[in-house]
Amino acid sequence: MAIISSALAAQEATQENTAAESGAEHAGAAGSLAHGGAHEGGAFPPFDTSNFAPQLVWLVLVFGVLYVLMSRLALPRVAAILVTRENTISANLDAARDLQVKAQAADAENNATLRAKKDEAQAIGREGQQRIAAEVGALRTSAEKKFSEELAAAEARIAAEKAEALTHVESLAKEAAASIIAKLTGAQVDAKTLAAAHRNI
Repeated sequence: MAIISSALAAQEATQENTAAESGAEHAGAAGSLAHGGAHEGGAFPPFDTSNFAPQLVWLVLVFGVLYVLMSRLALPRVAAILVTRENTISANLDAARDLQVKAQAADAENNATLRAKKDEAQAIGREGQQRIAAEVGALRTSAEKKFSEELAAAEARIAAEKAEALTHVESLAKEAAASIIAKLTGAQVDAKTLAAAHRNI
């Protein structure tokens, strides 16, 4: 009985030691879990005050690099583009003003040329009218003079022919009267007797 009791006591002691060891392992695991959970449940790393100094250093470095890049590369190119654009716009405006001035001068010159050509055309027209009127007047005067000469010649010719016809008429009348008297009376009357009788009538 004593042997059994001592064996049982030894077995119970062994079980207690094993339970104690497993309890210690569980306790260590629980502690590590508790520590990790506490770390994971802490503040966000960028907001952690212990990380402010490195973050400020990197912020200054990045900002400095960006500033150097912008001031040395990007901004000069942008400024050059803006200057070129402004110069181009100014040059285009100046060219447009010059073209406008030239266009106004050309318009004024064109108007002056048109006025001069119009005056010249009117002068040519008046000169032509005067020349034509003079030529027509000269032709009319010449025609009237020629017509007057021809009319005078025709009147003179008509008068001569009339006088000649009257001379023939008188002699014919004398001859006709002599023949009539001869037929009526049977006597022959000469021209001198008829002329004397005609004068007495």
